[in-house]
Amino acid sequence: MSAVIYATTTTRILRQLRADHRTVAMIVLVPSLLMTLLYFMYQNAPTGPGGVSLFDRIAVTMLGILPFVVMFLVTSIAMQRERSSGTLERLLTTPLTKLDLLAGYGSAFSLAAAVQAGLACVVAFWLLDVTSAGSVLWVLVVAVLVAVLGVSLGLLCSGFARTEFQAVQFMPVIVIPQFLLCGLLVARDDLPDWLHWISNALPLSYAVEALQEITVNPGVTGVMVRDLIVVAAFAAAALTLGAATLRRRTP
Repeated sequence: MSAVIYATTTTRILRQLRADHRTVAMIVLVPSLLMTLLYFMYQNAPTGPGGVSLFDRIAVTMLGILPFVVMFLVTSIAMQRERSSGTLERLLTTPLTKLDLLAGYGSAFSLAAAVQAGLACVVAFWLLDVTSAGSVLWVLVVAVLVAVLGVSLGLLCSGFARTEFQAVQFMPVIVIPQFLLCGLLVARDDLPDWLHWISNALPLSYAVEALQEITVNPGVTGVMVRDLIVVAAFAAAALTLGAATLRRRTP
């Protein structure tokens, strides 16, 4: 990788992103709006044991899941748009390497993810009165890291798609199974053994576990640290694999 080329690529993508107002609105606002929708959905739900509302039990976890879903979708389509417009072909004829390109995309969209996660945490904790035993800063760290994971997986999957429609088709294959098995709907320990093993191989499971640790523990736990390392390793591996599988359409 070249530091100059990497920085130039990141700046170019940020400028493109800034000019696309609809994409910016989707990245920044959608998770906060969905959190608000969830709040009103569960407003009249009965309070559970310990006086904790159903919304409070799931809200912190959703602060990780929603950015993951949004960033996966936006990033996979954005990279495919580069390919279909011919920009990718032209870029790969320059000294720009594949890793420079994907790292630039990862950095640019990760900055957007940080803004997204920050706004979602402000809305959840200060406007919707979500509470957690752990620090809000740790929730923010996990939310940003999970969003970066979504960016990395989106970039990886876009390399196997020929159209934007095909890029979207990876969502039910990559995202929905992780959502179903991450421990939000059913505790992972209650899953059948074979599903539990599959859940252990999915990165979103560790992100949700880290957020659940923050919800009930005031301090940093070993499980939380381990989960964050696992999620970061998955994100780095997906970005590296994406660079290895990225191909030009013409020789």
